[in-house]
Amino acid sequence: MNISVLPSAGDDRRDRLELNKLAKRLRRLVGRAIEDYQMIEAGDRVMVCLSGGKDSYTLLDVLLSLQRSAPVDFELIAVNLDQKQPGFPAHVLPEYLTARGVPFHILSEDTYSVVKRVVPEGETTCGLCSRLRRGILYRHAKETGVTKIALGHHRDDIIETLFLNLFFGGRMKAMPPKLRSDDGAHIVIRPLAYCPEADIGAYAALRGFPIIPCNLCGSQENLQRNQIKSMLREWEKKWPGRLNNIFSALQTVNPSHLADRSLYDFAGLGTRDKTRKSWLVNGDKSLHPP
Repeated sequence: MNISVLPSAGDDRRDRLELNKLAKRLRRLVGRAIEDYQMIEAGDRVMVCLSGGKDSYTLLDVLLSLQRSAPVDFELIAVNLDQKQPGFPAHVLPEYLTARGVPFHILSEDTYSVVKRVVPEGETTCGLCSRLRRGILYRHAKETGVTKIALGHHRDDIIETLFLNLFFGGRMKAMPPKLRSDDGAHIVIRPLAYCPEADIGAYAALRGFPIIPCNLCGSQENLQRNQIKSMLREWEKKWPGRLNNIFSALQTVNPSHLADRSLYDFAGLGTRDKTRKSWLVNGDKSLHPP
């Protein structure tokens, strides 16, 4: 016999308490990140890129909350890009944003067909899709007078990107909390930079956001990122606090103790003879010694 168990008043109270605790923690972390990196200033017109996933919903929700008590006045506009993926529920975000009273724009561009036409079958489509999406959002920001573009990347995304670049790209590079776009025209901010993914997931579940799945395009899973996720999850399980330490390391960089000659003058350190002499054997300019 199947018996349905209804949530008790005690369950509801625990959920409310947990939601309030998470909301305060996320507000504090987002507020600290905004202050540390001067992400939002008086008069800013902030475009919040809303995908329909837990991260972007949480980003918008927390910014709306902070907007009411912020020391400066700023504007929030939610923007979603409908890329015409099969099965995309186009009604979900407009209904949600209208109900919340949030100004929004829905952009429609069939990048899905472009990606499917250009990328060979079986290869990962995420790279091209991301570039097309970024170009469309940048263009819209310029046309509508947006001063800041807010993305929903969180602390774990930043750490994962560090190890992806380290293990698979041979570069010491992550996602900065604030950056200027390559063309110099846009400032991109990541207000969730200090927020753990686990807190965001729990908050989104308790808030009951109408989540849109991110696999509608049917592309392959990013196997490299999943490998990194699994590794970091195992590390945090064995050694709680390790991810915080890694993120702290990103904020405490000592160029003289690394090996990048463009960041530190190793060649000139204690050198008496300023003339350059080649130590290369037979003109070998290989980056890596044998």
